[in-house]
Amino acid sequence: MRMSVEQPLWRALSAYRLLTMVYAVLLFVYERQRFERPWVAAGFLAVLAVWTLATLPRVANAESCTRRFLVADLTVALTGILLTPLADAHAQQIDEPTLPSIWTAGSVLAFAVKGGWRWACVASSFVAVANLVERAHPSRDTFHNVLLVWVASIAIGYVVEVARASERTLARALEIEAATRERERLARDIHDSVLQVLAMVQRRGTALGGEAAELGRMAGEQEVALRTLVSSGLVPATRASEDAARGPGAAGGGEKPPERPELCDLRSLLAPYAGSKVTFAEPGAPVLLDPGAAGELAAAVSAALDNVGRHAGAGARAWILVEDWPEEVIVTVRDDGPGIPEGRLAQAEGEGRLGVALSIRGRLRELGGTAELVSVPGQGTEVELKVPRGRGKAAR
Repeated sequence: MRMSVEQPLWRALSAYRLLTMVYAVLLFVYERQRFERPWVAAGFLAVLAVWTLATLPRVANAESCTRRFLVADLTVALTGILLTPLADAHAQQIDEPTLPSIWTAGSVLAFAVKGGWRWACVASSFVAVANLVERAHPSRDTFHNVLLVWVASIAIGYVVEVARASERTLARALEIEAATRERERLARDIHDSVLQVLAMVQRRGTALGGEAAELGRMAGEQEVALRTLVSSGLVPATRASEDAARGPGAAGGGEKPPERPELCDLRSLLAPYAGSKVTFAEPGAPVLLDPGAAGELAAAVSAALDNVGRHAGAGARAWILVEDWPEEVIVTVRDDGPGIPEGRLAQAEGEGRLGVALSIRGRLRELGGTAELVSVPGQGTEVELKVPRGRGKAAR
């Protein structure tokens, strides 16, 4: 589960309450001779110590720190302030610390962390009134301390509200990013299957004529409609994107992460593409990658070869070169076709033809790699696919 950004504040508050409780007790032990009724102070501090220790789980997180607890906690603090003159009658004149001392600030801060600056304002106002009532003649130091607690608690409450808003914004951004990645994956799958089949039906139907030409025309219309849908981002995201946004462990509490799959030899995935018009050059040793990364890289190569078959002409030849470097794996697909005219890729993407944008560059971007395309009219096209070793290869 993803830890809340405010969780460290709850831990700090628990430590603060514990330390200030010990400080209040030690302060009484050190100055007990000045109390006219030490049994009153001792009784209250005993209650304070028991209350602080017993309620430590209550200030562990926002769920356990309920409104009822906050009211009771503030009541303990206010009671200690108002009992101070009864235990030490001279405390009003010589501006001595109250019985709970700085422990009171912890009670106010709990309101701030739980409910934000408005709750902190209410709680600190009650503490301010109690301190002014406890002092028969409030001094400048009294006003100073009251104002300090009031301002500090409100500031912390405001910071907590900002942190919560930022956390919600981040969670929403992660959901959008996961949904976008899923849409891109679905768009690539659609391009590599449905769109290419529709385009083939259109070409074959036009060539055959007759009723087949009408089927080809209808397939062409559906291809255009589907390309528009894909390029507009209306392809729905799946449940996988929601699980990805929630992060590890969100789908099922306490489930163990899946074991790392065995490495895959990229050569075995690319070798079937070799043929009379495609030459495949590979290293002598296995090119081991994570199966998912190897599959995406092979699909990008397939898309590049499909572009060669569709745009380079029937007699065009292609070459696949695999390079296995310590830091990255590079796969180069080169052909001897007529090349791509300048501006053609941008025009195709604007028309919804996303073969290079999604099937090639999109896949490599998902792997943390790059896809560079170099084409000179009349001299063929070269596509260089790079996958960083840290992303594409699992740890041995």
